[in-house]
Amino acid sequence: MNKSEYFYKGKFGLERETLRVDSHGRLAQTAHPFGNDEHITRDFCENQIELVTPVCESIDEAVNALADLDRKTRKVLEKMGESIWLYSNPPHIDSEDDIPIADFVGDHSSKRSYREVLEQKYGKRLMLFSGIHFNFSFAEEYLHELNTENEDFHSFRDKLYMRLYKQLMVHSYLLVLLTASSPYYDASLDGDGKSGIVLSKYSSLRNSKRGYWNKFLPVLDHRDLRTFTGSIQKHIVTGSLFSASELYLPIRLKPKGANSLANLAENGVDHIELRMFDLNPSAPLGIDSKDLEFAHLLILYLLSLPDFSFTSELQEKAVSDHKNAALFAPDEELLSRGENVLAEMSEYFSDEPKALEIIAFEREKFNGRKVCNSIIDKNIYS
Repeated sequence: MNKSEYFYKGKFGLERETLRVDSHGRLAQTAHPFGNDEHITRDFCENQIELVTPVCESIDEAVNALADLDRKTRKVLEKMGESIWLYSNPPHIDSEDDIPIADFVGDHSSKRSYREVLEQKYGKRLMLFSGIHFNFSFAEEYLHELNTENEDFHSFRDKLYMRLYKQLMVHSYLLVLLTASSPYYDASLDGDGKSGIVLSKYSSLRNSKRGYWNKFLPVLDHRDLRTFTGSIQKHIVTGSLFSASELYLPIRLKPKGANSLANLAENGVDHIELRMFDLNPSAPLGIDSKDLEFAHLLILYLLSLPDFSFTSELQEKAVSDHKNAALFAPDEELLSRGENVLAEMSEYFSDEPKALEIIAFEREKFNGRKVCNSIIDKNIYS
């Protein structure tokens, strides 16, 4: 396969959510200690830290930036007698009083209002699930090379990202199969007065039907960016969604600058966000860089596939597959389909030893999942 010199290049960024815990492993009840640092902020609650790397030129650079932020965070927390809870599922919770909504004030007070809406619609416990978001954009030089018909560049870019968005939605199950890392949870997640460690029927609660999903399936119009943003706006106007931020799907199209629907509609797509990665407790930073490298390869491979009509039926199936992949013992058909994608990727990258090494690393996980499926007693978990 002949590749442009810009084929593997792009912009990369990571966002990692974790919870702050005290010396007893309980949710910290202190105020967020990092002020308005744009790289060490909060997510839903005051004790949930989100590390946001700057835009980087490679995955290695993004991981190193995350490591720097992680060290800075841990140093401050250590002085406070606190630490980072590096699991996607939260620790023991006595009650929702343990979960103070992030105390945004002043110019950012609307963020608190939004979180209060989420509290009423979904409850605080759901908001504690933590994970990693992977942001990516292609090198502009590469997009110009792909624009062989000399279309208006902004229109061409938006169409390309929309096509990629649809493919990633259809294939999001694969990344869940390969990175789910949260089968155990504290029973207090189920309600006040409960305790003890539970082995769930899900390998990833936050990606399962118990996780981050809207109360309804938000069917969207993917014909182009205008119809896409318009269909999201309709859900907001009818009150189904409070804002575009409440659209709980595993993939997002993001604009440059303010993350608003108006900005996306007016200025177009700047990058794409993958939101399904569990915190990996066996990785010091919560993510294995090989999994990020694989996600990048998957993006490049999916871009080579033809466009298609993302019907409401296909949208429903994509979400269903994603939730199915979060099961501790997912359907054999889904595992088989995932293996087929890896085989196709191996063919696509057949002349790239490093890519083949990454794909082989992920393929080994399928062997493990198959063994689990064959020996596990599906009645042992809740």
